[in-house]
Amino acid sequence: MDPPVLLTLTDLTKTYPGADRPVLAGVTLTLDRGQSLALTGESGSGKSTLLHLTAALDAFDNGEITLGDTAYSTLTDTTRAALRRDRLALVFQQFNLVPSLTVAQNLALHARLAGREEADWTAHLTDRLGLTDLTHRYPEHLSGGQQQRVAIGRALALRPALLLADEPTGSLDEATSDTVMALLLDLVAEAGSALLLATHSPRIAGLLDRQTHLSRGTLT
Repeated sequence: MDPPVLLTLTDLTKTYPGADRPVLAGVTLTLDRGQSLALTGESGSGKSTLLHLTAALDAFDNGEITLGDTAYSTLTDTTRAALRRDRLALVFQQFNLVPSLTVAQNLALHARLAGREEADWTAHLTDRLGLTDLTHRYPEHLSGGQQQRVAIGRALALRPALLLADEPTGSLDEATSDTVMALLLDLVAEAGSALLLATHSPRIAGLLDRQTHLSRGTLT
């Protein structure tokens, strides 16, 4: 049986060149398999940096990140890319859909690249996300809420061990945000994924299993 802890950040530090202080100054946290954790904090507090480091999109200065039994300090460029492809998924505020692909193609993209496409699961996601009648459309013909639902479906089609979400409803109105968040949390649970979500909204943070606050590079 896999151990309960999925993600561990240990004394993580990061300073950008030219900055007068670190953006992360000794961050330590754990996240269990299947658990959801809200990371709150003001703009510039380091939330996005922490997610980017956890996504293996950027390198930390000191400390360690461990996903399952994989220590990030041991990764090469090739194994970093494999980690992002096979075990992680990301949802951003900007949607980041591929404009030349249809909804159906965007939904299947990540799982297909990982060699883990499940037609029945993708069809279930498509239905739950209200996208069944939109599968032949391109992103430019969708509303913001529809595009974000496609982004969520694309991420969860992989059934990732860890889903990282950076202000996923930040560009949506409150009513649409509530709908999208309810779907996100339901489908994360169905997929069996853990969720680390950055948000400035206490209301959204309160929907998750746990909360932690990032201020001036440290957790409070």
